[in-house]
Amino acid sequence: MSTQEPSRESSDTRTRGPRLTAARVIDGAIALADEIGTDALTIRKLADAIDARPMSIYHHVPNKEAIIDGMVDQVFAEIDLPPTDTDWRTAILIRCTSMRQVLARHPWAAPLMESRTSPGPATLRHHDAVIGCFRGAGFSLDLTSRAYAIVDAFLYGFALQEATLPAIAGDDMAELAESIVAQMPVDRYPHLAEFTADHVLRPGYDFGAQFDAGIDLILEGLARAAADET
Repeated sequence: MSTQEPSRESSDTRTRGPRLTAARVIDGAIALADEIGTDALTIRKLADAIDARPMSIYHHVPNKEAIIDGMVDQVFAEIDLPPTDTDWRTAILIRCTSMRQVLARHPWAAPLMESRTSPGPATLRHHDAVIGCFRGAGFSLDLTSRAYAIVDAFLYGFALQEATLPAIAGDDMAELAESIVAQMPVDRYPHLAEFTADHVLRPGYDFGAQFDAGIDLILEGLARAAADET
């Protein structure tokens, strides 16, 4: 009589996936948030997305707030630090351009980036590098504070607009602008009508193109303020 060992295969296929780690939880949460946002993100949805049991996630990350902490830190890790081998304006511009690209990839992130009370190492490294860039250029602590606040207010605000505007360029923008104009009494809003017809509806209009002009204005103003300190 032959004997067979009982099957060791689990009926729960989720046990056969990659080993669950905190990094896998965070990476999965970022990918899911990129699709549905953080408000809709739940532990159960995350578990389904990474092929794991909901309770197993808590063995690696204690709660949703800790997951968001990790997500924000990972987003900061994706942003280029201001290089130290060039002038401060070029360095800050490189950092700002990278940050805009990263926030476009993760449209949920902008409102959360400065909200965390337990910042991770990438977050701290990023802030230290930006402060160091301004301080290395001779900015006082007061001007460094103002510079960082103004630059990031512009960055986060622009990222939010890009993420939430119904359209920012091309045919979609033209259709949106025409639709808005068609619904409003032009004689009551003449300046808006003129701006829309003679600027927004012109070929090649791209809201995103305002980013470079805006950051240049800010950096020029900071350069003048730094010169006044010397």
